Parts: sequence; structure tokens; C-alpha cells
Amino acid sequence: MRLRTKVTKGAGSPTAGLATVFKLVESAQARWRAVNGAHLVPLVRAGAHFSKGRLVEREELAA
Repeated sequence: MRLRTKVTKGAGSPTAGLATVFKLVESAQARWRAVNGAHLVPLVRAGAHFSKGRLVEREELAA
């Protein structure tokens, strides 16, 4: 966004700025990597811990 606002001396109207950001995100979306483990997202949000890609049921207490 910075490269475009420097040339135009600002984003213009708020609507034009929003449209520019939308088009930038839309073009970047084609290069984003898909989430492979979408079924694990609720576990991560709930606070589950993973180690080396595997779910850790309970952490061992250090002696």
C-alpha cells in the first residue's frame, strides 16, 4: 500500500483506500498456502499443545 500512496500523495477518499487494499489482498490470496489441517484449528484455538506435529495429551512434569 505504501508504494501506491507515495505516488498518488495519499489514498484519496476512504472508499478508494479500501478498494485498493481489497485488490491487494485479493491478488495476494492467490499465493497464500492453504491450511492442511483445518480440522485442528478448533483444537489450537482451545489451547491444545502440539509437539512435532502431534497432539500432546498432557505434558510430563520435569523432575
